[in-house]
Amino acid sequence: MTDNIGQQPWMKTPQVVAVMDALEARGFTGCARFVGGCVRNSLLNRPIEDIDIATTLTPDQITEALQEAGIRAVPTGVEHGTITAVADSQPFEITTLRRDVSTDGRRAVVAFTQDWTEDAQRRDFTLNAVYADRDGTLFDPTGRGIEDGKAGRIVFVGDAMTRIREDYLRILRFFRFQAWYGKGDADEKALAACKALKESLSGRPAERTAKELTKLLAAEEPRPAMALMAQTGVLGTILPCAKDLAAFNQLVEIETDQLFENDPILRLATLIPEDQVGAAQISERLRLSNEVRDRLVAAVGKTPRITSWMSPREIRRAVYAIGLRALTDRVKLAWAKSGRTSVTHQWRGLLALAESWSPPPFPLTGEDVIQSGVPKGPMVGQVLREVEDWWIDHDFIDDKFSAIEKLKAVAQGMAY
Repeated sequence: MTDNIGQQPWMKTPQVVAVMDALEARGFTGCARFVGGCVRNSLLNRPIEDIDIATTLTPDQITEALQEAGIRAVPTGVEHGTITAVADSQPFEITTLRRDVSTDGRRAVVAFTQDWTEDAQRRDFTLNAVYADRDGTLFDPTGRGIEDGKAGRIVFVGDAMTRIREDYLRILRFFRFQAWYGKGDADEKALAACKALKESLSGRPAERTAKELTKLLAAEEPRPAMALMAQTGVLGTILPCAKDLAAFNQLVEIETDQLFENDPILRLATLIPEDQVGAAQISERLRLSNEVRDRLVAAVGKTPRITSWMSPREIRRAVYAIGLRALTDRVKLAWAKSGRTSVTHQWRGLLALAESWSPPPFPLTGEDVIQSGVPKGPMVGQVLREVEDWWIDHDFIDDKFSAIEKLKAVAQGMAY
């Protein structure tokens, strides 16, 4: 069992050194340790993102220490013991060791402690309750975090039901971590607890629910975890419209086989209603950003109809009508829902054609219409649209003279 990850490169950066030096100057050597994802991912030889720090210092002491070192201190969660240090534009979440006094499944009342083991007992999973000193020496208060992390076991710290009741969104975190770090069969006690308490997910903050779901969907291989979510009824609780995982499973297979980038938003699109109104409603329910909502709504549109046998001309018309992103999304969704692997080359051909063609600008403007004799007003737009339709029908003809001639013909035929 590994008890030292060595001094990782990220531990030696000027920003990390400055923050840790500041805390130890106010407290003592060893008063602060790294915790959470940076330790877990270093242990598993995976890239790290955020760097979190746990300390015996109180929030006031943390703030004083940072300010004395000229580091910005942001009170992001003082009532829970969290101060965010910003060193040379890099944020570090620093949290005082704590224990839960009471919780309602959403917010907890905490008391600060000097006991690392007490702090570990309130964390979610054993692999997240491992601390590291500045030299990479690991501290594993649960006695199994290192081993569970290496083995790919996602196990709640202590009693699973108790941990979930402290924060019901830990149900989704369990499946998210199972997708990212789990190996083999999932922990039975954890699954049973998630199934028993799944209804408590109703009413949880939509933004946090969407965040956990999106992170899960971004995993390299999310299918086993999603299947477990469906089997336990958790998926149906947060996304009742997700009746079938067939298209989802097929999309992940396509992304894997074709070396496409993992796309959590497109994967989500396979789980929502296949109509734009339903997509908008789901987006509102999950409080998704306007950008994500618009992408989902566009992805499930029905016009133009997408098939594997579309002609190059039809593909160009589609790109011009709805844009490249929406078109490629619709092609991949249609591909996933077709369930046919024998026409893979056709779907790939559609994508290649769409991505290689740039829609040309329509050569005429409203001023051209007015110069042709059409008076200013609604008729200008009507004429322009009719000529544009002709231009599209002629496969975006690169001939402004012909477009002008068509404009004259349309203008002459209009009754002003």
